Amino acid sequence: MTMSFINQKLKIYAVAVLGSGMFLACAQTKTATAAKATTQTSKSGKVVPTNLKWSERMMLSEMQRFPEAWMLDFSKSPKWTYPSAIVLDGAEQLYIKTGKKEYYDYISGFGETLIKEDGTILTYDIEKYNIDLLNSGNVLLYLYEKEKKDKYLKALQTLRKQIDGQPRTTEGSFWHKKIYPNQVWLDGLYMGMPFYTHYTKDFSKGADATKAYDDIVFQFDSVQKNLLDKKTGLLYHAWDESKKEAWADKETGLSPNFWGRAMGWYGMAMVDVLDYLPENHPGRARIISYLKSYADAVIKVQDKKSGLWYQVLDKPLANGNYEEATASAMFVYTMIKSVNKGYLPKSYKAAAKKGYDGIIKNLITVDENGVINLNKCCAVAGLGGKPYRDGSYEYYVNEEIRSNDGKGTGPFILASLEFEK
Repeated sequence: MTMSFINQKLKIYAVAVLGSGMFLACAQTKTATAAKATTQTSKSGKVVPTNLKWSERMMLSEMQRFPEAWMLDFSKSPKWTYPSAIVLDGAEQLYIKTGKKEYYDYISGFGETLIKEDGTILTYDIEKYNIDLLNSGNVLLYLYEKEKKDKYLKALQTLRKQIDGQPRTTEGSFWHKKIYPNQVWLDGLYMGMPFYTHYTKDFSKGADATKAYDDIVFQFDSVQKNLLDKKTGLLYHAWDESKKEAWADKETGLSPNFWGRAMGWYGMAMVDVLDYLPENHPGRARIISYLKSYADAVIKVQDKKSGLWYQVLDKPLANGNYEEATASAMFVYTMIKSVNKGYLPKSYKAAAKKGYDGIIKNLITVDENGVINLNKCCAVAGLGGKPYRDGSYEYYVNEEIRSNDGKGTGPFILASLEFEK
């Protein structure tokens, strides 16, 4: 009786062990199973075939969600804003890689809708001197190169004129917007400098080009001087030269926190400007050195377990902080592109890959129809304005969080393309 009872117990135990083993095996082979499933789903008529690489899966998902590229910023009607350009940068590269016309048509549709025949840019007002509005000029540079339409050239010249009139600090750093006097935001380096450099490469010559390239490099020199925290190697979100803003430190003029996406913008600005800055320009070496110290600082605040980065970078354990998608995608893109281009040693690829895998594991979800989503994107964050944004920790962690923001999906597509090379 006792013996049979023991045997029964052993059988139950064996089944339990086997069950848990099967569970572990399932968990460990989740990726492999997903990979097998992809080949079947592509034949099953899903909206986004899951046998494609991540870059295409995200691009096609964005096109499904936002049939017109001007919608990428959640706009209800055509509006000249900056996020579309980040996703369309991915579309350009995918068109080069795959030759699929649907990607080109998506980019072209943006230009056709937003630029009138006389070169007027829909909803754009130069008098605002808002540096954010230069970023979509990158799309026009591409379309003009391909189509040589006069309307694109006229629009590009208007945007270049904005650079000439953009207000500056005493030493020459661009104000972020006319409504934010004396303020330099990290965001502005990405919004303005890749366009400024690319335009200069395509249209300026001789002394004019040299002057522009020097001005561009100076913008990075100035930010390193005024916004860098020497202790952590991180850069603050913004600096007020006048030190009058409520968010600004009365001694330094700096905003109080290290916002993830602000640092993300800055990294992408450096790595993208290097695409167009001449090889023989003395400023190249400086920007590459800034990129190296930047990557070191970013890696220090990367979560060791998930590989992701927090909304407020240096306060992972503070109440309400969270692993944020847009900053994480931007850091990954900046580092993997820097490694691929030879700006950073190959050893930095490990941190980029850890971050990339962390995004896929923790922040990506796949709908039944194959459409993929990038979750936990901070919708927007800034300083000042109405209602007043004070730059406090509480402010950043309480801004709206949403899925599929172009400020995250765009860098994810670009990072994926770098890993797929």
